[in-house]
Amino acid sequence: MMEFSNMAFIDYYTVLELDKSASEADIKKAYRKLARKMHPDLNPTDKQAQTKFQAINEANEVLSDPVKRKKYDRFGKDWEQGEAFEQQRKSQQTSRGSHAFTNENDSDFSSFFDSMFGASQGRGNAPRSGQDLHATMQLGLKDILESHQETITVNGKQIRVTIPAGIANDQILKLKGHGAKGVNGGADGDLIINFEIKGIPGFERKGNDLYCQATIGLYKAVLGGDATIDTLNGKVKMKIRAGTQNGERIRLKGKGIPAYKKEKEIGDLYVNFQVSIPQNLSPEQVQLFEQLMQMD
Repeated sequence: MMEFSNMAFIDYYTVLELDKSASEADIKKAYRKLARKMHPDLNPTDKQAQTKFQAINEANEVLSDPVKRKKYDRFGKDWEQGEAFEQQRKSQQTSRGSHAFTNENDSDFSSFFDSMFGASQGRGNAPRSGQDLHATMQLGLKDILESHQETITVNGKQIRVTIPAGIANDQILKLKGHGAKGVNGGADGDLIINFEIKGIPGFERKGNDLYCQATIGLYKAVLGGDATIDTLNGKVKMKIRAGTQNGERIRLKGKGIPAYKKEKEIGDLYVNFQVSIPQNLSPEQVQLFEQLMQMD
């Protein structure tokens, strides 16, 4: 089960376990402590830790920047729209005269922000669409070989999400109506999931194809034989032809990644052979190679 939060409503001070009076040194110390504790490398099987680690980084990015922190402290969850608010307020002061926005309290921002982003000015009963929620889901290459379901928790509500096989890194999946509730009959927002597909050491993904390397001995490269190759589906035994060259590439059909929403269309695995040259030869082996060289 995975749990995600609505990033727009995160209390960054709570994430870093600080209060608003925290100094820059306090923020740096708290970030280092929590980032070390929740780092994905130290919690490889805990996907909650990965989500928390992302929130910790986001909180530090804002609070460690004096300009961003000042906006966040003033405007809260709407801090990123603060500049737009200020510019629009100045514009309205110019166009409407000195009576526009005469109250300089921060409470002006909430009503004005609503008017900019969909709420009716002066009409509190107008329908408003719910806010879209954003989440990040991390998967490995093996996780996308088949379509499957994951259960995530958003604002306390469990949602089963179908993950199509072959989904790509940074691909977006939108779940309509699973965002924040609409107001006064307005439509519910959407849940927008961004996928991060983590690679596996030794494999490179290009579209639906995979690329890897395999090392074979000199004698097997010259004489041929059998070799065992690692794939995402397990080990595969294959024939090595006699005279295989260093850097030679072969294709294992259907051992790649399924095409997105087309599971019967599967990419291939391309294997580059690296020939290992023997070292520390015995005198007898050296003599045999010298004989072969003379015969060439």
